[in-house]
Amino acid sequence: MQKTKLTGVAVPLGALYTKENPVIGEFPDLIPFAQFCKEAGLGIIQLLPVNDTGTQSSPYSGLSAFALHSIYIRVSEVPGFGALYSSDSKFKKAYDDFVKANDYTLRYDYDAILNTKTTLLKQIYDFLPVGKTGEPDKELTDWIKANPWVKTYCVYKNLKWNYMQASWKSWHEDDKEITPDQITKRWNTKAFKKEHLFYAWCQMVAAAQFEEAVEQVHKMGLLLKGDMPILMNEDSCDAWAYPEFFNHDLRAGSPSDGENPTGQNWGFPTYNWKNLKAQDYSWWKQRLKTASRYYDAYRLDHILGFFRIWAIPNTDCNALTGHTEPYASFKIDDLYELGFDDDRIRWLSRPHIPTSAVEDITWNREVAHKILETCCTQIGNEELWLFDNSIKGNEQLANLNLTAFVDEPAQEKIRQKLSEYWSNRTLLEVSKNKFIPLWTYNQSTSWKSLNEAEKTALEELFTQLGKKNTSLWKKQADEIFNAITGGLKMVPCGEDLGVGISCVPETMKKHNILGLRVVRWCREWAEEGQPYVPFKKYEPLSVTTTSVHDSSTIREWWESEKESVEAFIKANPAAFGLKEDAEGSLFDKPENEISQGAKTLAQQNFSPELTQTILKVSATSASQWFIPPLQDFLYMDKTCWLAKASDERINIPGTVTKFNWTYRMPCAVEELAKDDGLIQKIKETAGRK
Repeated sequence: MQKTKLTGVAVPLGALYTKENPVIGEFPDLIPFAQFCKEAGLGIIQLLPVNDTGTQSSPYSGLSAFALHSIYIRVSEVPGFGALYSSDSKFKKAYDDFVKANDYTLRYDYDAILNTKTTLLKQIYDFLPVGKTGEPDKELTDWIKANPWVKTYCVYKNLKWNYMQASWKSWHEDDKEITPDQITKRWNTKAFKKEHLFYAWCQMVAAAQFEEAVEQVHKMGLLLKGDMPILMNEDSCDAWAYPEFFNHDLRAGSPSDGENPTGQNWGFPTYNWKNLKAQDYSWWKQRLKTASRYYDAYRLDHILGFFRIWAIPNTDCNALTGHTEPYASFKIDDLYELGFDDDRIRWLSRPHIPTSAVEDITWNREVAHKILETCCTQIGNEELWLFDNSIKGNEQLANLNLTAFVDEPAQEKIRQKLSEYWSNRTLLEVSKNKFIPLWTYNQSTSWKSLNEAEKTALEELFTQLGKKNTSLWKKQADEIFNAITGGLKMVPCGEDLGVGISCVPETMKKHNILGLRVVRWCREWAEEGQPYVPFKKYEPLSVTTTSVHDSSTIREWWESEKESVEAFIKANPAAFGLKEDAEGSLFDKPENEISQGAKTLAQQNFSPELTQTILKVSATSASQWFIPPLQDFLYMDKTCWLAKASDERINIPGTVTKFNWTYRMPCAVEELAKDDGLIQKIKETAGRK
């Protein structure tokens, strides 16, 4: 573990705009950027994931846990480029047009760049002996031998190309369900050899360029920190080739909260930790070992998922009927002992739909009955219904065709109403006669029908379950971290934002995993006034940052979250030139001098001077490392600002647009290297003179 306190910078590789290479940031661009960082007194460069994501621009939507993304290859430095460029006028024009067409814009065009780069790389490959003969030279042969995972990746990529990038779940059965022996057979099939070798060659080229950049970064005395997404895309090489390591009938996400009342369904399969453990976590170990070729530290995304993941049936659209994996459950006998009979257990565990729920939309009881009969069974002569056993999730309800009964607007309302009732229950029967409480159980109709004694009895049962769960989660995380974090020189870091489970911080500390502290969210939320946590009280085994890729930058924060800004100023009055009030707590005296000063200051326009103050005081945290994003550093020079702060974001969670993940630096790296004023300010922030 690095003992010296260090300041670094976080940046997506694709954002590194240079005059020499204006298309998209590439592996070699790390070298001039590292030179700038060195001059500015920074010690760490943190990257977003750089693994292959295929047609998805999100770096967290991995197509492979091992393969690098070919979009970051510097085409002009690929062996064979120079000879082809000088001898083939069509290739020369295509390359020149590509560079010219991608001169600086606010965001880069991911799809266009990926498609053109793939074409250019294929032309270089076909120009080389390996592409002409379909036979690897010694260098490529040795590289493949040293990276055996690449064979599976190449077979997958070629199949995906032939299926026009369609998900492997839609492929022909012979290609969809495939064994390791069948993959090896396909790799060795002569007819596919040339195509397979193209993808292997791309990986060798990408690795060579990345390794060279890493070597230069290290020569300058800087560390490189990578990012390890916890989950894999359902449509990934790994989910296809190693189905035993994934639960394909479950999707990962997060439960209901204030901002997401129906939770989040991320669409990624959960891990089958039992099978991973049976193979000594070999897949995870290889993943980290591969990453260690490049990185000195790594960030484990959503570290809570190693303790427990929120697992949602793949038949559901939202996350309301999800549960934790692993989980502790109670038996039906436990409910019997509490006085609940079979009818009442059914009432608690199965959603009941009153006829009125549909009748209020159709204004016709007969029509409501006909609609409910398509997916439900009436309980005797009651105006109450149960979903048929054929209904496995609310995805089916969302696709019900009710054209024979009502018009489309009414259909949509009815489908939504049925979906709401699908998750209207107190208990979830996770397996035969085994139950857990629904996350939102206290909002259900059945819960509200219970008397206080019944509610108290069930809540005591739920509390016991919670203690068992905490023990299960701690045990799982301990086993995983013991297996995968040892024996590597990389420093493990964990994204533990919003985690309120006691076993998480203590387990991370036990395994020397650095947590994450985002300044604006480090507040005593349960206390009156919700004051900021003092920087000196930050856990030393952590990384402090001012913003993350999923949040606004500090400029947008200052402009749009005035309450948070004002509270931050109150918590750090001396940094902002405000005098301490000798009479006591700032939050006890809302009208004192500091409170008034904070209110006035928070209304000021954001400025380079305010940026420097925020960064300087944040850098005093007790955390081992301080790693803000590049944008927050650039705010110390107004010439580096974009017109709108919102344009400087990397990602807006919950949206899928071409804006996300395509951020570019507003000025070239070469210009930064000449910006002596900015370099000096960053030095001062980093504690260097």
